[in-house]
Amino acid sequence: MSAHAAPARAFIAFGANLGDPRSSYEHACAALAALPDTTLERRSSLYRSAPIGVEGQPDYVNGVIELRTRIAPAALLARLLEIEREAGRVRDGHCAPRTLDLDLLLYDQRVIREPDLEVPHPRMHQRAFVLLPLAEIAPDAAIPGHGPVALLLPGVADQDITRLEE
Repeated sequence: MSAHAAPARAFIAFGANLGDPRSSYEHACAALAALPDTTLERRSSLYRSAPIGVEGQPDYVNGVIELRTRIAPAALLARLLEIEREAGRVRDGHCAPRTLDLDLLLYDQRVIREPDLEVPHPRMHQRAFVLLPLAEIAPDAAIPGHGPVALLLPGVADQDITRLEE
């Protein structure tokens, strides 16, 4: 990374419920680590959770990845969508099953409200499949407008989620 600006601390959510989610996670981590001006700092374990808001789909496998990056938020989101497309992601609808889903959760402590980008990611504070892996790799993380992740965990304790063995 160049010395002209301090890199941002960004968190990316990973999810998949089609194909081989473990391989998709490995692919996503490698693709994120290969981004210019970006370092993959940490990656969580994988967690299995039931789909929320839909029925008849396979369980999801989720994780969270921490990056240090100089890529601006909108450009980073564009890169995430590109990684999804390159991995064969087809967007058939809002809650459609997927082989790879990458979402920008946090970008430093910035609050961003743009037509195609909302950070912090909406509803992340209500989702165990985001909060548990986030707390695993960044117990100090806080969600702007909602507070420290550690204090949000009790609010999702009733959600069915299982950490997968390595």
